Amino acid sequence: MLEDLTTAAFSPTSWPAAYPKGYAVVDVETTGLARDDRIISAAVYRLDARGEVEDHWYTMVNPERDPGPVWIHGLTSEALEGAPLFPDIAEEFTARLQGRVLVAHNAVFDWQMIAREYARAKCEAPVRQRLCTIALSKELGLPLPNHKLESLAAHFGVVQRRAHHALDDARVLAEAFRPSLRTAAANGVRLPLHECRPLTEWSDRPATPRIGQQAGPRSYGGYPQTSWRPSRKRPACPYPNPGRYEAGGRLKQGMRVAFSGDTSTERELLEDRATEAGLHVATSLSRLTSLLVTNDPDSGTSKVVKARQFGTPIVDEAAFGQLLGDVEPASEG
Repeated sequence: MLEDLTTAAFSPTSWPAAYPKGYAVVDVETTGLARDDRIISAAVYRLDARGEVEDHWYTMVNPERDPGPVWIHGLTSEALEGAPLFPDIAEEFTARLQGRVLVAHNAVFDWQMIAREYARAKCEAPVRQRLCTIALSKELGLPLPNHKLESLAAHFGVVQRRAHHALDDARVLAEAFRPSLRTAAANGVRLPLHECRPLTEWSDRPATPRIGQQAGPRSYGGYPQTSWRPSRKRPACPYPNPGRYEAGGRLKQGMRVAFSGDTSTERELLEDRATEAGLHVATSLSRLTSLLVTNDPDSGTSKVVKARQFGTPIVDEAAFGQLLGDVEPASEG
């Protein structure tokens, strides 16, 4: 356990020089969890280099569709009807995020939702790095019973007033992040920062069905939920796996390809192109995986770690795009 120095005062010389100069603590509420879901409210607490609050901002957003699990976030269609569309608040949102590390609880979710909204608005999110407070709490070895926001808040004595309201969740997270950041700084802990790649290519699926056309149960914010979109299943690859990709060679139909981390092209578009080229898109990585595509080979994700262990070849998104242009046909027979 790291020494708890959450209330200590730090001189300018004691603060790690490599730490970011500012943070944007973000929470977004959404219509659901899928790639075609939309943001319905967003809050940002801007913090300085040492985690002190500079200001905060909140807005509702008209998702132009059903608001989803109202029983969780409390935002009805009526409440959202007069709210601005995302393109209307994109400039202000950008000003709040610009030049800062995005901090969120389960940051990959908030980042992906934000990146997709910017892509729909045909502009680019200004975020270049993110920090997940779940990952930071693990780095610090905090004695939490689980990784829910309420548990992190309770550990630091932060009172939640309105769970699943973007502004209060962002406030709670900002208040819990400050002592976490100071403890990390006092103990020389390297912050778990991850690169963010804004989407430069995006394609919406056909209009999603509304409530009443439900599929199976799922979870949202720890609560059971029914989904009103069908599951997306890929057809089985018709070709046998020819083995691993060899550096400098060609991809061959049937090769198993896995993806990890952020990509500039929406992940499902990349997967569609791989499938159309006759490759097998794998959701996990094993000894049978032919190739791992990632823009951050040093990220330490489970797929990257396994790829290193198994000796699986790794290429970045740009190289993979070039390889897709010349895939070798599967062997006959």
